[in-house]
Amino acid sequence: MTKPTFLPYGRQNITDDDIQTVTAVLRSDWLTQGPAVPEFEDALADITGASECVACSSGTAALHLAVLALGLGDNDAIITTPNTFLASANCARYVGADVLFADIDPETGLINPESVARLFEHDSEHRIRAVIPVHFAGQPADLPALASIARQYGAKIIDDACHAIGATYDSDGQTFKLGNNPHSDLTVFSFHPVKHVAMGEGGAVTTDDPELAEKMRRFRNHGIVRDRFENESMASAGDGRANPWYHEMSEPGFNYRLTDIQAALGRSQLKRLPESLARRREIAETYHHLLDEKFAAGEIRPLELLPNVNHAWHLFVVRIDFERLGISRAVVMNQLRAQGIGTQVHYIPVHLQPYYQKLGSPVPGALPGVEKYYAGALSLPMYPELTEADCRRIVEELERILNRVATHA
Repeated sequence: MTKPTFLPYGRQNITDDDIQTVTAVLRSDWLTQGPAVPEFEDALADITGASECVACSSGTAALHLAVLALGLGDNDAIITTPNTFLASANCARYVGADVLFADIDPETGLINPESVARLFEHDSEHRIRAVIPVHFAGQPADLPALASIARQYGAKIIDDACHAIGATYDSDGQTFKLGNNPHSDLTVFSFHPVKHVAMGEGGAVTTDDPELAEKMRRFRNHGIVRDRFENESMASAGDGRANPWYHEMSEPGFNYRLTDIQAALGRSQLKRLPESLARRREIAETYHHLLDEKFAAGEIRPLELLPNVNHAWHLFVVRIDFERLGISRAVVMNQLRAQGIGTQVHYIPVHLQPYYQKLGSPVPGALPGVEKYYAGALSLPMYPELTEADCRRIVEELERILNRVATHA
């Protein structure tokens, strides 16, 4: 019997056009620090509508650059969600700032603005300088509400759109793209292989603040500058022109540069972003239809969809009451994998990681929303190449596993 094709929870899509674009760079004079990087930045700025775009080596690097640009450091704090990848919190620790975790809405997986407001209210020393909301699974968080709260206290918004390139939201009768809106100061993107735009690794930050953009460009390249020198006597031979070899570093930065190879792949992938978003939305509709068809109301619940957003569908997460069904999540995942279906859990609550517990983060039970969500979360496969037959196979296999448990209960 032929073994069924394995369906991972996410995967990249590489076309002949992508390969040809990368091959052209490999045959060129520039593998890094060449023209492909600004071309990619311009393309992403056009898509988001931002005036500034700074590309870098990963989404984690992008988050780090964002907090560096804002000058966060010791004695400062940021607020973020515990329902995210570690980097959304770790970026603050890289600069010595503390991390405060707001709770989430367990029905959407998104940060809860009321919980954010409470953290500000208890910040008697005014240490909170930024909020990092995450547009989880591709659904925009409530940026207008978060911005309203943060700006009352003089704090900035770094919105983590690593799941949500191409998503939009409505506010005050207008539609805003993530990466270009009046409700954040910097927007971070990731181009990991399971994301909409796959570059192997890669990241970017968009902003409308040229000063922040210039700081990030400096920090991504070791802190090096090639103009506006401090040591004019070394910079120039005396004729008013800078020595052609000369550069300065006034503060240390990092090697967070993107290569031309990655940038060329990313630009090629950006051309297919509308197609990818449309296909992901079709797959999400198929999943919703199949889940309604196969399960009684409430047995398996996709995350709630907000009415004022256009979801990017990086992930398709369902919530299952494993305890009531009498089966562990691990057993379900292992049985699905045995049938060629990969699943994942997004995410282990960051505040419960040993590192953050040692720092005094909220103890188990203190953030009930995220722990309720985490107890039942399961990410099903989601990527544009999935067919309707693939989706049906996934849902029917899940139905068989859960029905076996019910039959033997």
